[in-house]
Amino acid sequence: MSLRTDLTRLFIGEDRQLQRLLAYWAATCAFYAVCMVLMLLQIQNGTADRAAATALIWFGSTSVVACYLLIRASKALRVPPARLAVLQAFVALGCNVAAYAISGPIRGASLMVLLVVLVFCTFSLRPRQTLALCASTICALGITIAWMVIHDPLRYPASIEVIHFGLAASSLLAVALLTGEMSKLRSGLKRQKEELLVAVATIRTLATVDELTSLANRRHMNEVLGAEERRERGGGEPVCIALLDIDFFKSVNDRYGHAGGDAVLRTFAATAREALRGGDVLARWGGEEFLLLLPNTALAEATPVLDRMAERVRAMRIGELDRELTVTFSAGLAERHGDEPFADTISRADRALYIAKASGRNQVIPIETPAA
Repeated sequence: MSLRTDLTRLFIGEDRQLQRLLAYWAATCAFYAVCMVLMLLQIQNGTADRAAATALIWFGSTSVVACYLLIRASKALRVPPARLAVLQAFVALGCNVAAYAISGPIRGASLMVLLVVLVFCTFSLRPRQTLALCASTICALGITIAWMVIHDPLRYPASIEVIHFGLAASSLLAVALLTGEMSKLRSGLKRQKEELLVAVATIRTLATVDELTSLANRRHMNEVLGAEERRERGGGEPVCIALLDIDFFKSVNDRYGHAGGDAVLRTFAATAREALRGGDVLARWGGEEFLLLLPNTALAEATPVLDRMAERVRAMRIGELDRELTVTFSAGLAERHGDEPFADTISRADRALYIAKASGRNQVIPIETPAA
């Protein structure tokens, strides 16, 4: 299994874009193989010049290997995929024009391969590149046919070659235009997909994050609490819940307006979050009220976390407001007992918060016994 993995990494790498390019190369390689077999049959039947056909087969085989090496080393050589696709297309079209010149009486059938090559270009090239490639191919085919008619008019009568050229040129142009439209459709679909992904990510963020404070919102916090309730706690790890309420927030709104109140909420959220540990989750529960989940934390361990948070909040300053404004909060803290619903734990924390506010605010009140 290790040898197979090593060989896979050696030949196709781990980069997905590189693997996609090599997949296209493999399809092209299979197509080349079919064309080479047909060329060998022409040699056997005497319809193609042996020396010229053999040279073309060797050139095609060498080109396939060279294209693989270029694709495999494209990252190191900093060759963009589009340039590689153009190179492959030029080689394939050049081989096909050469095959037309040496295929004898059945040369007209070889022109169908030109269309296949252009269709392959749909997956890699832009519409303008495809049209430029089409124009180059028509010119190369025209020059080749003209040379054949001039140098060997008996084997290549002008009346027949003009028809071949006309059909090939019109077909190539039609396919190029159609593949260009397909490329535009693919680009449009890709852009729409990216926009949809961005929209879904935005919706997901709005559904889980409070827009003002960038904390988890109440809906998401309920999902977190539900997941915590379902989690198996084989070791019986303790969990604490704290309810926090910013003191005298109404007076802040009355004095500084709602914009000032929003500034206080934003600054409080950022400051409070900095005081938390890695697994703690702080959410905006409503208005100026916040809920804090402290997993794997006993009541005695949770109190210092709230005290540290309170100290940092008292020291914070809001740039848009009075530099002398000191913000404090009151908090009720409760530890979950066994597998009780978090709603009960939150209810006890709310009861402790009420005591903290009634006792003068700016303090954390832990409650140790469950409500009767």
